[in-house]
Amino acid sequence: MSETKNIAKTYDPKQVEDRIYRNWMKKGYFHAEIDQNKKPFTIVIPPPNITGQLHMGHALDNTLQDILIRWRRMQGYCALWLPGTDHASIATEAKIVEAMAKEGLKKEDIGREKFLERAWEWKRHYGGRIVEQLKKLGSSCDWQRERFTMDEGLSRAVREVFIRLYRKGLIYRGERIINWCPTCNTSISDAEVEYEEKGGHFWHIKYPVKDSNEFVVIATTRPETMLGDTAVAVHPDDERYKHLIGKTVILPLMNREIPVIADEYVDKDFGTGAVKITPAHDPNDFEVGLRHNLPQVRIMNDDATMNENAGQYCGMDRYEARKKIVEDLKEQGLLVKVEDHVHNVGTCYRCNTVIEPLISKQWFVKMKPLAGPAIEAVKNGSIKFVPERFAKIYFNWMENIQDWCISRQLWWGHRIPAYYCSDCGHTMVEDHAPERCENCGSTRIEQDPDTLDTWFSSALWPFSTLGWPDQTEDLKYFYPTDVLVTGYDIIFFWVARMIFSGLEHMGKEPFKYVFIHGIVRDALGRKMSKSLGNGIDPLEVIDKYGTDALRFALSTGNSPGNDLRFSPEKVEAGRNFANKIWNAARFVLMNFEDGLEFSGVDPSRFTTADRWILSRVNRLAAEVTENLEKFELGIALQKVYEFIWEEFCDWYIELVKPRLYDKENETRLEAQYVLNYVLGASMKLLHPYMPFITEEIYTHLINDDPSIMISKWPEYTEDYNFPEDERKMQLIMNAIRSIRNIRAEMNVAPSKKARAIFVASGEDVKVLEEGAPFFERLAGVSEITIRESRDGIPSNAVASVIESVEIYLPLEELIDIEKEIERLTKERENLQKELDRVNGKLSNQGFVTKAPAKVVEEERAKKQKYQEMYDKVVERLESLKSLKK
Repeated sequence: MSETKNIAKTYDPKQVEDRIYRNWMKKGYFHAEIDQNKKPFTIVIPPPNITGQLHMGHALDNTLQDILIRWRRMQGYCALWLPGTDHASIATEAKIVEAMAKEGLKKEDIGREKFLERAWEWKRHYGGRIVEQLKKLGSSCDWQRERFTMDEGLSRAVREVFIRLYRKGLIYRGERIINWCPTCNTSISDAEVEYEEKGGHFWHIKYPVKDSNEFVVIATTRPETMLGDTAVAVHPDDERYKHLIGKTVILPLMNREIPVIADEYVDKDFGTGAVKITPAHDPNDFEVGLRHNLPQVRIMNDDATMNENAGQYCGMDRYEARKKIVEDLKEQGLLVKVEDHVHNVGTCYRCNTVIEPLISKQWFVKMKPLAGPAIEAVKNGSIKFVPERFAKIYFNWMENIQDWCISRQLWWGHRIPAYYCSDCGHTMVEDHAPERCENCGSTRIEQDPDTLDTWFSSALWPFSTLGWPDQTEDLKYFYPTDVLVTGYDIIFFWVARMIFSGLEHMGKEPFKYVFIHGIVRDALGRKMSKSLGNGIDPLEVIDKYGTDALRFALSTGNSPGNDLRFSPEKVEAGRNFANKIWNAARFVLMNFEDGLEFSGVDPSRFTTADRWILSRVNRLAAEVTENLEKFELGIALQKVYEFIWEEFCDWYIELVKPRLYDKENETRLEAQYVLNYVLGASMKLLHPYMPFITEEIYTHLINDDPSIMISKWPEYTEDYNFPEDERKMQLIMNAIRSIRNIRAEMNVAPSKKARAIFVASGEDVKVLEEGAPFFERLAGVSEITIRESRDGIPSNAVASVIESVEIYLPLEELIDIEKEIERLTKERENLQKELDRVNGKLSNQGFVTKAPAKVVEEERAKKQKYQEMYDKVVERLESLKSLKK
């Protein structure tokens, strides 16, 4: 039995939320224990970076996950939401390097071991911050199972996967073109390159043909790379150049002979039909170079300065070299023309530096064999994207996938388990460092210095977190997981890689649904960013309005795959909703006596209003469940919101008040039971969205549940299906609304009562008679009369029609027509004065041209408002004068 009376006058989230969360944690409600009698429902959290601070994207992503997990938990599933954090190689290393720079130190000054000690210390100090912030959001994660991508178990899984793929020939080391970030000083994968449209140029350059007066003209957007050219390519069928194939041209500025080669890669209709080939600095040129056995001349250092292969330009920054090269070409008469050109430029997703394609020895995953099954899993429906349209993006990426560069020139991360013999150069890939070379027996063995791409470990997240490579009970029970909730911006980074990893190592897809959400934008639809200064800190919102209000704002209007506009008004609406519920709950509880229990409730004594609200909440449970099944979380919340605010608070509570106030009323106990039942069911339906206020209210209601979190989710039942009572109440409510509208339009004082005459027949007569007390209390009606025809109704009565019923209110009982005409005439005169004043201002050119635009706009808005008011008053006056006749 819950305590009903001890409920605070006002709802203060600060007094409630932390206390409730601590209690949930203490009672272990978030923890999922394997139960073979229950179906599992599993979500793995997209692990936030240990460098992260909670932002609106996290708040949205985790609110949506928590809604799903709380709902399924209440439905009786063994619901596991598995949390954890990501080591975030590039971001974390950058933080440590930044902190060391303040001490005047570089990584190399202290060495790898000391650097890693600092990194682990940083992780211990700051790594848990994001977890505590997720708790503030109300996240019901199983914190007992929290994982970290570099904990011992996950590190073992990473080594195991690397070794398996290497032994299958799916991981190899080779020289290929990679994306190099000169600022982060590491390679990055294709998925980590963001493309931005930037203005640039096409430089048209003449390459002299050896022993001839001819030139071949090529066009390039990166003239500095010409220093590494090892050929000029033309299409074999291009008549313009057939005579040059096999000859050589002189590479300008370097005076090096390079061949003219024929390759079908060249588009003979684009530009001049001749292209420079730089195998060490362009992925397409690299492939051409392999076909023609061309040398690979790398002309840049890792920091994007020119190296010794760049001749006189050695030591210059790439852009400084570009400028000088263009000047020198111009001076030598080899620059034909310069064209403006807008093109997509690849930048590093972490630091926005323009990436440099470089040839480099790196570790790669061979992607084609892994991509095939991953494409098929989505095509055959084993994995479904919500919304479906995102599957196209996935297919496009997977069908055109390149080998994945997985090595990073960083110290923080999973070190590649490859070992090299210093004497014979033999490579060994092992779980632990070998004592001696298996090839020559040498003990001089060194481990590869590189670490693995962060996404390599997070690709294993759905099964590594459950104990793989060991076949644990958790893994057998909770895998495959059910839903992955994530933003559309990391489909390539993470979703695709988890899918092929799950299929390769588990033989099963990692999840059944990929629920995609958009990004959180500001009220104007702009992306939140530091440069715009429009970011909103969710923790500040929580501090001011409470967690439930924030979660409400993030869920309202949310639809799968679409961006969400966030505004303070939405949060205020959430807070107002919380206050509305709280006040309703207080009213209900203040009308419950101590020791109230419902064993004596007689369903045959339920009134039409009781059956109506029971039927509505019953239908609502079915609809909300269906919406949640379809991931229509925003629609489900809107339905719960409208039901609680309008039907329960604004209608049922008002309808039931006379029975509550009358202690002798024979149906008072039934009214109390229905209030308790419907409020309880409403709180359950709202709980996944607003967990704190619903828990606080639910624990005060009369029920046997220790917490709403583990109470039973409402299910549709035929016992409370009363469609006829719904129809009856709809007629009564529509009639009340109609009468209220007439009174509002006629400006009738609330204290003024008037007769209502209904013209109705059949069943409606009985319904209206039953509704008489409601008309008197809620529509300001003194008495009702029901007739079968219009005979005898005053000709000036105000009429309204709803469904099959006509409503008439005698005018003289509503207002004193003469006085109302007098009042409206004065109002018309006042409005005319305001219109004359504002029109005078706006017709004054001096004012319009000299006043600030905002002031002028305000005057125009006033004019529109006054005109609308004036038109309504005139219309009302004419209507009253015609009635008077």
